[in-house]
Amino acid sequence: MKQQRILIVDDEPGIRQSLTGVFSDEGLDATAVESGEECLEALAGALYEVVLLDIWLPGIDGLEVLDRIQQIPAPDRPVVVMISGHGTIETAVRATKLGAYDFLEKPLSIDRVLMVVKHAIEHRRLLIQNEQLRETASGPAQIVGDSVPMKALRQQLTLMASTNGRVLIYGESGTGKELVAHALHALSPRAANPLVEVNCAAIPEDMIESELFGHMKGSFTAAHDRKIGKFQKADGGTLFLDEVGDMSLRTQAKVLRSLEEQRFEPLGAQESIQVDVRVVAATNKNLEEEIEKGNFREDLFYRLNVIPFYVPPLRERKEDIPVLAAWFLDEFARGYGRKPKELTPQALQLLQEHHWPGNVRELKNLIERIVILSPQTRIDARHIPLQPARKATGDKPAERYGSLQDVREAAEREYIQKKLEEAGGNVSRTAELLGLERSNLYRKMRALGIAPRE
Repeated sequence: MKQQRILIVDDEPGIRQSLTGVFSDEGLDATAVESGEECLEALAGALYEVVLLDIWLPGIDGLEVLDRIQQIPAPDRPVVVMISGHGTIETAVRATKLGAYDFLEKPLSIDRVLMVVKHAIEHRRLLIQNEQLRETASGPAQIVGDSVPMKALRQQLTLMASTNGRVLIYGESGTGKELVAHALHALSPRAANPLVEVNCAAIPEDMIESELFGHMKGSFTAAHDRKIGKFQKADGGTLFLDEVGDMSLRTQAKVLRSLEEQRFEPLGAQESIQVDVRVVAATNKNLEEEIEKGNFREDLFYRLNVIPFYVPPLRERKEDIPVLAAWFLDEFARGYGRKPKELTPQALQLLQEHHWPGNVRELKNLIERIVILSPQTRIDARHIPLQPARKATGDKPAERYGSLQDVREAAEREYIQKKLEEAGGNVSRTAELLGLERSNLYRKMRALGIAPRE
């Protein structure tokens, strides 16, 4: 895992040299500068856990530097410990109001400095962890569903989260691939470090390289300042590349090299940066087809596809709809301060007959609309704003599927999943029930996108 980084800002060479040596002996990565301007420049180009900041500096003084540091958005903002040889109560109070974690007076006690810095590192870790918990609380806190595919997915998460293996999550838009990535990170040994997300489809092609790897000041026309890339921000944690199939071939080449070496060069930089990052990617595309079309690198596919996850569409696990609907009803009722609501059997039947092209995201948005617009506590079918024509879609194969092959695959998938349920998710027993070799069943399950439970 990555070393904790400390930035020392003091105009006295002896203090810079002494503290750098002490922190290095403690296994910390210490950098020392002598002015506020150099401090801000260092923070623009790298991430630090703690800044030891002298108040009296040539040029910009420490309190102004502290004020500017507090404008750095979390979780990139370091914890600041002020140091001074001419400290007063008024100065200490002002520094605390500006956001300083602690205040140390010169001459410095090495034991006291080490204790405060270690506490500051732990304080920052807890701040990041609390922020991640708040983010998790704003949406479903767990992967909901009792169907065979979802039970298998949760089991796979439990087994694979503790590893450093790269993960590729497959699934249609709205199925919950991002939730799986968050669960992987939360269950991993990297949970205390950042989870950094990049939506590869939402960033213009000419900007994604800078977004991922950062750039140096002046490296291109719009590069007015130095920028830290997502790879560097995820050091020690997890980088989630959402919609990775939309990445350009040029960017794919650089991502491939970074995965192999855990090292990269920001745009315009002369030296490379070493990182420790676990990459989790997701896509709603068939990457093997994209490889055949020349849109995706085969070598990158094999680097990312170390541990494949498949998130099934909602229409293939309709038994989860009542559980998901109840979950979202409770979540939004609490969030909007409304009375608890429940769905009648007729309402649940209507939801289960719907085809759900938008998957779980569509269901979530529908339930939110119901909570906001319906004053009733008991929600009947007439209160659910679904188009009647779409209600019956799930019962008409000609409307649900585009070809005879689609119908055949859907029937096989449904039959195999039913037999898996009968066998309690045991693939060997399921193969016996189907009269297939175990290896043949595994191949067919992969082809049909069915995740094994065992």
